[in-house]
Amino acid sequence: LHFQEDRFLRPFITDWVLDRIFHERADEVKDKYLDRLDDERYQMKASVDTQRKVEALFEGVTDEKELWLRDGLYALISDVLFVRDHRNSGLYHPRISAQLDFIYESLYDNDKAAFNRLYNDYFYRRNNQFWYNEAMKKLPKLVQATRMLVCAEDLGMVPDCVPWVMNELKILSLELQSMPKDPSVKFGHLSRNPYRSVCTISSHDMPTLRQWWDENIQRTQEYYNTMLFHQGPAPHPLPGWLASDIISRHLMSPSMLCILSIQDWLAIDERLRLIDPNGERINIPANPKHYWRYRMHISIEELAADKEFMKEVTDLISQANRN
Repeated sequence: LHFQEDRFLRPFITDWVLDRIFHERADEVKDKYLDRLDDERYQMKASVDTQRKVEALFEGVTDEKELWLRDGLYALISDVLFVRDHRNSGLYHPRISAQLDFIYESLYDNDKAAFNRLYNDYFYRRNNQFWYNEAMKKLPKLVQATRMLVCAEDLGMVPDCVPWVMNELKILSLELQSMPKDPSVKFGHLSRNPYRSVCTISSHDMPTLRQWWDENIQRTQEYYNTMLFHQGPAPHPLPGWLASDIISRHLMSPSMLCILSIQDWLAIDERLRLIDPNGERINIPANPKHYWRYRMHISIEELAADKEFMKEVTDLISQANRN
């Protein structure tokens, strides 16, 4: 990759980028927030050249159209290939997920391939042995300090050494069908879950099953037809009988443990679950101002006294031979 500091470290802002992000408001953005840099590019005005400055400018704004504009400015500022090292100004790091940005899209194919090699080496390979050695210094002592089963949150960007360590120390993996570890598939196959794993549907950092179901209609339709093997259009919102079907399939997986959130268990009973599924979300990691405030809307005593719900839960667990 022929390194061009001015191009790769400066936000990539051109007319076509502005049109793609802001559509009919592109001219407004040029006038209010940008200065012309050269014949092709723009740069952010000094008053909005960091995301912190943009955040301060829009503080207190509640209008959805203006918040959409703010988020577009955030995207402009982050559209770089590399970030300068804060300790050594002569070193640069590939920006996480740069392949999703316009500056990456603007590269020639051979430059994309060269950047991908750098990116994969930096994030996945370069420190593999170091991470492995550090893990084997610390984790064995932690695992041996308790009789509890240890489960890893091994989702997302996971270097090759993680499964090595987990296998050696007999640490359980976390398996979510909506976040498969095989990059070649959209949904995980529950029947292929390893025995030494925890199977679940959602975590505290994710949408609940009911939220996920309505989040992306096209994705849900594919899941409904190809993974649940139902014909026709997927029903929305998620009906209780279908939530029960999904839970049953997870319970039937070969995973040693199947641990589901109370929100996902309640999804099977349309009498008991919250009317608004968004009220069930625990944490939104992308929102730094979000705070955890989920509380069950019914008490444990009320739930335990509901014979119909208890029977359905008991039956699902018994049918999966997890009782």
